[in-house]
Amino acid sequence: MTKSEQTRQLVADVALRMFREIGFAKTTMRAIAAEAGISVGNAYYYFASKDDLVHELYVQVQAEHAAEAGATLKDSTDLSARLKAVLHTGLDVMAPYHRFGADFVATAIRPTSPVNPFAAGSTAAREASLAIFRTAVEGAKPAAPKKLRADLPELLWLFYMGITLFWVYDTSEGQQRTRRLVDGAVPLIARGLSLARVPGVSKIQDDVLSLSRSIRN
Repeated sequence: MTKSEQTRQLVADVALRMFREIGFAKTTMRAIAAEAGISVGNAYYYFASKDDLVHELYVQVQAEHAAEAGATLKDSTDLSARLKAVLHTGLDVMAPYHRFGADFVATAIRPTSPVNPFAAGSTAAREASLAIFRTAVEGAKPAAPKKLRADLPELLWLFYMGITLFWVYDTSEGQQRTRRLVDGAVPLIARGLSLARVPGVSKIQDDVLSLSRSIRN
């Protein structure tokens, strides 16, 4: 790692630690620079704004989530258990940042924000997260219904986005309401998938897939 790369990593590490310890609002670029022992101009050289540092957090959280989920997915081939593992490990790695979750949403919701999960600038992080759900689906036995298999990871990722938003505003101790939501919703998803071969239900699923594909283009 070059000295420039080391400095960039130092700035990111300091910022993310300050986000956890004092919150997003109180963490300034000047304070980050002072804590890292560099000039403010040097801090801005690596990250143009706190938004860029939130994007760095997004990237790092996806990498940590992938590692944690990968370890737990080895324990079961059941799709319901695998999906629970992915969702719960996602909540685990986000837990230290819950105190500024609302600030994260306020940053991410802007269409032009570098951390908007649907924006072009977030492609790498989004693909890393989608890959976790692909792994969960592809390693499941019995396999997910064939006609749903290609679209299922993205549909599950969208569900995860909804879970994340619920988690942000969950004020229960340890965000246990979110944990209960995951444990209650996943079996319902699994049951819905098991009905894919029932003619009437199958037609509804076809309509859902058609709608999902139409808004991606």
